[in-house]
Amino acid sequence: MKIRGLFFKLVGAFLLVIAVASLVMSLMIASQTKTAFSLYTSRNSKVIAERLASSLEEYYSTNGSWQSVDTYLSSVSLLSFSTTGMMGQGMGLGQQNQTQGNGSQPSDLPGMMEGQGPGGPKDAMSALDQRVVLADSSGLVIYDSESELINKKLTSDELSSGESLTVNDEKVGTLIVSSPNPNGKETPSGKFLATVKQAVVNSAVIGAVSALLIGIILFLEITAPVRKLTKAADAIAKGDLNQRVDIRTKDEIGDLGRSFNSMAESLSNAEVQRQHWMADIAHELRTPLAAIQATLEGMQDGILPMDREQVDSLYEESGMLNRLISDLRLLSLAEAGQIKLECIPTNVPELTQKIVDHLKVQADQKEISLSSESSPDLPLVDLDSYRMTEVINNLVTNSLRYTPKGGSINVTARLDSDPDYIEISVTDTGSGIDAENLPHVFDRFYRADKSRTRSSGGSGLGLAIVKQLVEAHHGSVTVESPVINNAESKACGTSFHIRLPIHQVNAGQAE
Repeated sequence: MKIRGLFFKLVGAFLLVIAVASLVMSLMIASQTKTAFSLYTSRNSKVIAERLASSLEEYYSTNGSWQSVDTYLSSVSLLSFSTTGMMGQGMGLGQQNQTQGNGSQPSDLPGMMEGQGPGGPKDAMSALDQRVVLADSSGLVIYDSESELINKKLTSDELSSGESLTVNDEKVGTLIVSSPNPNGKETPSGKFLATVKQAVVNSAVIGAVSALLIGIILFLEITAPVRKLTKAADAIAKGDLNQRVDIRTKDEIGDLGRSFNSMAESLSNAEVQRQHWMADIAHELRTPLAAIQATLEGMQDGILPMDREQVDSLYEESGMLNRLISDLRLLSLAEAGQIKLECIPTNVPELTQKIVDHLKVQADQKEISLSSESSPDLPLVDLDSYRMTEVINNLVTNSLRYTPKGGSINVTARLDSDPDYIEISVTDTGSGIDAENLPHVFDRFYRADKSRTRSSGGSGLGLAIVKQLVEAHHGSVTVESPVINNAESKACGTSFHIRLPIHQVNAGQAE
């Protein structure tokens, strides 16, 4: 339903744009055509008036009066006087056979179209849709092609718009040539403009329909990837996290498809990790509980004595179970950003030395050299000393677990290349971490040595907690393990580097 709504919205928007564009284009074309046509007819009227005036002056000069001029003008084709050019015929009446004195029309009128005989006023003047009005010297209309103003006297203002006719420096009349109202539907001008308007409307309709059909095809192509995304999103919402969309375009829709696939991949990985995490939690909780249950059953059956040694074993297993639960709770709070940090200015060299002194006994028992080094004049650092002690303690304990007899572990503190940060490093000469395992060392319950159990290591939450606590201080932790250049390319030694800002800003949130 949403896709269908989007499709109709796109089509509606496109149709609105087409309608507005067509309307604006039609109005502009109609307006410009009307203006241009009016300008043309006005200029043509002026040209006709100038050329016809010369012919009428010669007519008056030859006849001595305007007698029978209406017959003459009714037979004249104005096309020969227009801007389309003269017909190549001379306008001198001296070349024509005339009947003098009786006012009859010449037998061969100048400017007549071939085969055209005398006719009504509108018949002769309709070729160019011009109105011709002739007034005598007193302003009395003696000829009107529209037969409306005959024998009416024109005002001076009306006469001023026409061409004065003079013979022997004497004004003998006024010729007015004008174009009728182009809006008149029955006039040639009106018919011409109506034809142009109809052509523009037809073109706009055909263009709009064609554009709409092309737009619909394009909209279907555009919305096709969106339909794929919707279908895949619905499948993911129903629990199928393996859904992906095949979008190969490089536009915004393609970017959306790639982001969707990345999101789906992240959800799938998160679901796999969640399942593994639940399995790991169940395993880690079941192990000490199974040991406690087995010991108690042995006591009940009389197989194991109910002495202090068995009670101590039960206490150790319960303590391990309690630590696991505490680590899980701490990790959950850290990942949710709910760890409360009490950051105060702290002397980092003293902190690291205190941790080293505390773990010195364990290191001596394993015959491992444990030392601490710090750069002189290190500034005080805003941090939660209890949480940072937990971080460094986890890293050193992890190194003690994998460093062989005779090895060494060194804890250093120095200024970072950025003077606003310090770096705390824990470096050992242990077995190291293979390159394929380095990206996962901070994952929950991850063990580089798949065979490692609680007897050789912890629950697999220590480094995950380290990462979360360091990030809660707005810092970062990285690990590196150099590779020995030998045939097996084995890693040798491990270095953890903690980078912390010297001054904290909103380091933690309350639980």
